[in-house]
Order: sequence, then C-alpha cells, then structure tokens
Amino acid sequence: MADVLKRLVPKRFQKKGVVIPVVRLHGPIMSGGSRFRPALNLATVAGQLEKAFSMKESPAVALSINSPGGSPVQSRMIFDRIRALAEEKNKRVLVFVEDVAASGGYMIAIAGDEIIADATSIVGSIGVVSGGFGFPELLKKLGVERRVYTSGENKVILDPFQPEKESDIEYLKTLQVEIHQIFIDMVKARRGTVLADNPDLFSGLFWTGKRGLELGLVDRLGNVRDEVRTRYGKDARLELVGAAKGLFGRRSPGIGAFAGVDQIAAQAVAGLAETVEEKALWGRYGL
Repeated sequence: MADVLKRLVPKRFQKKGVVIPVVRLHGPIMSGGSRFRPALNLATVAGQLEKAFSMKESPAVALSINSPGGSPVQSRMIFDRIRALAEEKNKRVLVFVEDVAASGGYMIAIAGDEIIADATSIVGSIGVVSGGFGFPELLKKLGVERRVYTSGENKVILDPFQPEKESDIEYLKTLQVEIHQIFIDMVKARRGTVLADNPDLFSGLFWTGKRGLELGLVDRLGNVRDEVRTRYGKDARLELVGAAKGLFGRRSPGIGAFAGVDQIAAQAVAGLAETVEEKALWGRYGL
C-alpha cells in the first residue's frame, strides 16, 4: 500500500535520494521460536528479504547482522536465499556487522558482496560446536528408572540420561567434520581471493573487526549510515524492512491471539529453555 501511495505523489513532491532497504538479521539462529523468544531462521526472515530485494529503484540491499550463530542448516538456508534473490533481482548485497557475526552468523555474512564491520565487532568462529547436558546420576537420586526400547542398536545415542559412550562421541565428531568442511568451502568460495594465509583462520577462533580486516574476513571498517551516504550521496536514505504483522499486530509467525492457557504455559517453558541456550551462544563471545 505504501508503494502504491508513493507512486501517486507527483515526483516533484517526493523525497530525493537513493533509498537502500535494510534487513536486520539479529539473534541466535534456530528453527522454531516462540512468542517469548523469536528465532532467526529462514521462515522468519524470508518475507523481509523478498520485500527488500523487490524494491526496484534500490541499487543494493543492506543486511544488518548481529548473531552468535546457531543452526548450520538455517544459516545455510538464509545464505542461499540471499544469494538467489541478489542474482534474480540484480542487487548488490552490503553486509554490516554490529556486535557479532560469528559461526552461523558469519556464514550468513559471507552472502554479502562486501562485509563492513565496526572495529570492535566480533567476526569469525568458522567451526562447528555441539553442546548439551548429562544427567546419568540424576534419575537414580530421584528414584526414577530410565526405560528405552529401540529396533536399532544406534537409535539412541548421546542420551543425556545415560553415561557417555566413546563410540557416540566419535560418530558426532565425524558429522562435525563434514559440516565444518562445508562451512570452510563456502568461505573460500566467497572470500578466497582476500583471505590471509593464516593457519588459525578455520580453527574456530574469532577476532575483532579490526583484526578481521587484516585476515580478509571483512572488507572495511565502518557503519551502515556513513557507508551508504559515501556510496550514494548525502541524500541517500535507509529504509528498515520490518517483519509482517498479523491481524492483531503480532509479528508473524507466533502463537495465535486465542491460544489456550496450556499453550501459553508450553510457550513459556520453551521460552525459558531458549533463553538459556541463547545466553550460552552469546556467552562464547563475552557478550
């Protein structure tokens, strides 16, 4: 509707200057999400990306990234969607790193044609991590007996209520190696010509934006407003592309307006677990 009204206004009364749409990709990357703790995944950002890249008169799309990572699957899906839209709409993609673009956050960042970060931003962490908790003695103390029935000898591995098995750990590590190599290949394909020859580059370490510039992980230091005005003139404007809202003003997706008490309670419990997981993700980078 806003675009339609804009076209009805005579050009002499329209604001001058190039308009650059901005999509904020913030938060831990994970599937699902809830009313209490929205998640960053393809489902939650697809509409914003589509809208931003569909702004015909804009020569570029700016992505503001602030993410400690999370799901490699969702990270790669968002990366693929950004690149597909950039090629389809013939748009340049400018990525701006805020506090952190690490692990899956950096995987999304390399979808940009250029990466601009603050000198104090955190970038990198090109690696794979899996975490969890073990409670092998808890059930005994509570007087609870664990019963698991399977039709395959490897159907239940890494059970948090059973002692760790070396075979389970080794199998998990083989999966991590495969995912890590995919991540490395993506980084080399997108930034191979500017990457420094540093043995720690793909070790999972992370660096400041300033050091990231030296390593070739970012292209420049700066911020979105100054960069856009330098490129497109002092009259260039940023337009934040927000998430779509439902009938009752809630950002979609989310729980319905008439959710029952049991649903709300379930969402609250899920939100608590997600909060703990989110704090662990940010905590890796001192945030």
